[in-house]
Amino acid sequence: MTTLPPPATELSADEARRLALRAQGFLGAPDRRAGVRGVLRHLGAVQLDTISVLARSHELIPYARLGAVGRRTVDDAYWTDTHAFEYWSHAACILPIEEWPHFAFRRRAYRNRPHWSHHLPEGDYDRVIKQLRAEGPLTATDLGGAKKTSEWWDWSGTKVAVERALMYGEVVCVERRGWKRVYDLAERAVPAGLLHDDLDDTECLRRLVRLAGQSLGVGTRADIADYHRLKAEQVDAVIADSGLVPVTVQGWGRPAWADPAALETAPRGRHRTTLLSPFDSLIWERARTERIFGFTHRLEAYVPKQKRVHGYFAMPVLAGGRLVGRVDPAREGRTLVARQVTLDGPGAAPAVAQALAEAASWVDCTDVRVERVDTPDLREPLTAELARLLA
Repeated sequence: MTTLPPPATELSADEARRLALRAQGFLGAPDRRAGVRGVLRHLGAVQLDTISVLARSHELIPYARLGAVGRRTVDDAYWTDTHAFEYWSHAACILPIEEWPHFAFRRRAYRNRPHWSHHLPEGDYDRVIKQLRAEGPLTATDLGGAKKTSEWWDWSGTKVAVERALMYGEVVCVERRGWKRVYDLAERAVPAGLLHDDLDDTECLRRLVRLAGQSLGVGTRADIADYHRLKAEQVDAVIADSGLVPVTVQGWGRPAWADPAALETAPRGRHRTTLLSPFDSLIWERARTERIFGFTHRLEAYVPKQKRVHGYFAMPVLAGGRLVGRVDPAREGRTLVARQVTLDGPGAAPAVAQALAEAASWVDCTDVRVERVDTPDLREPLTAELARLLA
């Protein structure tokens, strides 16, 4: 069996790229028996975001790895049987419930935080806890209203209280309902064997660093820290005891660590061709994406329209283990609209067409309309391949 170089030796940039693809579930046969829950455990964190174009990001993550898994199936997999909880990791993320003890360090930090941007009115915290105990699970609206005014940032005392309780770990988000968080008491939602803050900060950090390394395959200190938004000094304090092994990657120009299990066999198998959410953990960190794929990507949803280069929600296209283009999608009825397509050369057209056709089928669209192709000469091969796939 072909093996990669032993720990503490040098990996080529291509080997590192393939390790990352396999660790993220894009190289080799997907574990369909484990399904969406397997994807969540494999990645360790699935980022949430309010933007919904084809689907919300937490739905796009398993789709990108498994293919056309039902959207209801995705939500059920996350939220039934106390399988997951939502908390602050890389950002607001869905996390496997068994990792609850390992976020004790962050709950303690929130409890000890001296300053907050929102004022908590006296009595509101206790009132919210009492109401959840009597009536939960409940949304902030059920608890009395999330906002004082129509401004998104102008939280009510109720919303401030329940979000503070979530950060402290007294309350858990147990699902999203119409994109609203549904809160319940941790004592009711978290399995008894996991409901504790017994682990000290060092043990929590050691676990999260190891998990990040496993999910990345190989990464620099900055990559590993970014995965669960740890501080560099927190990573430095535990990485020697995390189980990750030091490696050198050609062209990276900085120290790196790898999952030793990932080094035992060379990554091989089928590559996935798919659209990627900008919040996918394969590409959510721009510096790493540029280093591994030579691909610069920026979410432009919050950029003024006239200044956008690739579009509102441009989704990178992964094919053959490379990022070969971008698509800015929209939907009109049962038509998937590619408002803007960027292709990395003529060879990218078949892959982008395949990714568009599969995505259209997944969201129950029967047609794909291409509006703009950045390289006009590539429009014809792209639309011809789409027509063939959709026939």
